[in-house]
Amino acid sequence: MLIAQNHLQFILEIAVMMQMGVILLLNIIPFTLSMVLFLSLILTMFLAGIFSIDTALLFLPYVSHQEFTHPFGPLAVFAWVTLSASASLLNEVEIKSTSITALSLVLFAVIAIAGGLMHRSFLVLWFLGWFISYFIMSKSFRRSVKITRKRIFTAIGAIIGGFAILEILAKVLNASVLSPLLRLSRIEEYALPSIKMVIKNTNLLGHIQGSCYWAADCLGGTDGYISLPMNLIHTFTLPFPLFFGILVVKKDVIDYMLPGIFGVAFDFGYGGLLALLGWCVIVMCSGFYVLRKYRSKRRVGSRTYLGKEALLIGALTAFIAQTIIGLFLFNRTINGAAMLTYMFLSAMVMAHLITARRSLR
Repeated sequence: MLIAQNHLQFILEIAVMMQMGVILLLNIIPFTLSMVLFLSLILTMFLAGIFSIDTALLFLPYVSHQEFTHPFGPLAVFAWVTLSASASLLNEVEIKSTSITALSLVLFAVIAIAGGLMHRSFLVLWFLGWFISYFIMSKSFRRSVKITRKRIFTAIGAIIGGFAILEILAKVLNASVLSPLLRLSRIEEYALPSIKMVIKNTNLLGHIQGSCYWAADCLGGTDGYISLPMNLIHTFTLPFPLFFGILVVKKDVIDYMLPGIFGVAFDFGYGGLLALLGWCVIVMCSGFYVLRKYRSKRRVGSRTYLGKEALLIGALTAFIAQTIIGLFLFNRTINGAAMLTYMFLSAMVMAHLITARRSLR
């Protein structure tokens, strides 16, 4: 049936439509390196701006913030890494990009500070994305990768120092929302009971009927613990179970404080979890396969795929980072509005495979 009957069907339908749309986009529009550089710069500056404004609203009374880092955090990784890769590709074709590199470093710091103040999980996502992009671009541009003891301790010290500064600010400003220790206490409060509930009630295709919040009305699977944004579901007037009010708090037990593998397993069963993990492996392997094709063409003098190579580096990096954080740390990173970003990044990687098969022979 074309009209989705539950959350899972709706997710799959939107994913298929998004994949087809991105395939058409990459085939119709000639993404030159200059175009990709310009678009990634604009997107990175835009996200840096809205993250900064949203964080500033945390400190203003009677004004609500929107928490843009959850849905757009991985998109920021994609935009910044694409910008950085574009600058590196300019150097590869002997075009100076010193000013672009300097601007990208400034934007990196702005997004890190603004996003980190809003959510500590974003800070982990941001630096993980940078770490992954460092290795991918080192391979792509023949840079040496040096991991020394000093660099490891410096990175660990920077992370500890950053969290310590946030805790001090939380005390000085009396803003508990900034406190990393508060977040850790919430994880301690919710995570262990959640894991026990999931393991006890999960089966191959979902969960034991009646084990979710609404008991007798529980569907036994696709109950909305993993879903697309509620506004999108309302737009299509779909009669799915949704979490409102107190239910959002109850949903937090799985939605926010639990790794995504548990949330996916509880709502779609162990079969759904294995399917998702399999898809993630396919996307990553496909991305690295096409990236090798782009790199080999560039090294023999072709400049045809420079723009697409930068796009692929950004999309692949962001997809890997979002997968790791969403599946193994915080479910919210791949749930709700963030799921749309996840679908987009997946589509951005797989679309290169289709165009590559036709044009890279």
